Amino acid sequence: MASCNSIPTAELISCSDAGSRVAIPLVGLGTAAYPFAPETTKPAILHAIELGYRHFDTASLYGSEQALGEAIDEALRTGRLRSRSELFITSKLWCTDAHPHRVLPAIRNTLRNLKLEFLDLYLIHWPMCLKPEAAPFPVHAKDILPLDLKSVWEAMEACQRLGLTRSIGVSNFNTTKLQEMLQFAKIPPAVNQVEMNPAWQQKKLREFCKAKGIHITAYSPLGGQTRPLSPCPVKDSPVLKDIAELKGKTVAQVSLRWVHEQGVSMVVKSFNKARLKENIEIFGWELSEEDRHKISLIPQSKKVCIKGMLSMSPQECELEPHDLSEVDVFELE
Repeated sequence: MASCNSIPTAELISCSDAGSRVAIPLVGLGTAAYPFAPETTKPAILHAIELGYRHFDTASLYGSEQALGEAIDEALRTGRLRSRSELFITSKLWCTDAHPHRVLPAIRNTLRNLKLEFLDLYLIHWPMCLKPEAAPFPVHAKDILPLDLKSVWEAMEACQRLGLTRSIGVSNFNTTKLQEMLQFAKIPPAVNQVEMNPAWQQKKLREFCKAKGIHITAYSPLGGQTRPLSPCPVKDSPVLKDIAELKGKTVAQVSLRWVHEQGVSMVVKSFNKARLKENIEIFGWELSEEDRHKISLIPQSKKVCIKGMLSMSPQECELEPHDLSEVDVFELE
């Protein structure tokens, strides 16, 4: 069984407090699941804590904040955790709350759900805004509004200055949106959480973020959920299968090891006990140069995009949503 010290960390730079630094564990547990099942989420989180996981990723959209909060509370009461300071907790601002006056109430509601006094990281979930009264998901074209990124980010900065979160960042931001933000941000984003795996390697974005001091956290590092009978570009990759067989590892471990070797952290969603353990057994060995070269040649395909989240009801199919050209950008080079 892994100890809590077996998962290495990376430092995030928080510019609001004279260059103070926050350590993010390089492997975390994602809690997004559809359909959401709290009866399986809480036990999985408690088991993950026993295995050594200390980074937990949630969001208001996921509906998992309360289950995570209950698990943390139980872990502290039963001695699985010594103190809150052992944990790194990430949550996210959903698009219906991406309005300047709704940011502080949103994070305070998240903290109530989690039974915590502060987050370690709070992210803008998507560079997009929805009407406050809109249904959270699926996204309806008629509910999309222009995002006032500057004002929303100022409210995020207020969250950090007030001590409601130790650091702030973004999710699903491309280089164009990051460049826009860096023109006015008093506190630059510490993290950009994006889809990243061997089938969507994000080379351009990684290089940009590294140059700007923005840490990347990868979600869907195993390719994400697929439709029944549909191949997964990661788990079903012949290249990754061959490397895994030669190394005596699983395909998942090879994929996660590749992500780790790119200098980023990751959140992996699995509530299976065996896979929870397997997913943190990616340290103490490495891929060869030949392995890395083969992986670099895997065909690239982005899976997660806002247009793919739009409601496709017959009455909405003819609607043109607010311009998403700066949101759904497929950056390959």
